[in-house]
Amino acid sequence: MTESELWEKELKTIWDRLGTISNGEFIDQIQKHTDKISGDQPNALADFERACAYDSTGFEKNAEPLYRSALEAGLTGLRRRRARIQLASTLRNNGKIQESIEILREEKENYSDELDDAVHAFLALSLSSLGNDKEALSLVLESLSKHLPRYNKSVLNYSRELTR
Repeated sequence: MTESELWEKELKTIWDRLGTISNGEFIDQIQKHTDKISGDQPNALADFERACAYDSTGFEKNAEPLYRSALEAGLTGLRRRRARIQLASTLRNNGKIQESIEILREEKENYSDELDDAVHAFLALSLSSLGNDKEALSLVLESLSKHLPRYNKSVLNYSRELTR
């Protein structure tokens, strides 16, 4: 097992403890673990995992600058997409709804992967927070239509009608 694989395995073990230990202890364990790859230097992966830890324990204000730092430091791959989605969610929770919508619309337009439905869900939440419930419902129905055992085309068409 490579050092990187071992680090990821240990990270997963810490994440599996979330909810079974105190939030403070969890955040401390993530901090110590990410220090192994970053020390006191900026590191995209370390900042992302620290942001996730704060976010998952209800400290969105602490998470926001770490998500931004991770993205600015060049976070890549699936973690980059997760960071954008999670930053947008955090921004909504921090009252920065318009910026949340901008990030998620950009993700929706420019990227596609297994997190597309998550982008739709969080975009729908942000749109609803601004009172744009029809567009929010349209996004949710569009995502749902892909997973229905029947009526997929009907639900998709109805979702599109909501925004006309």
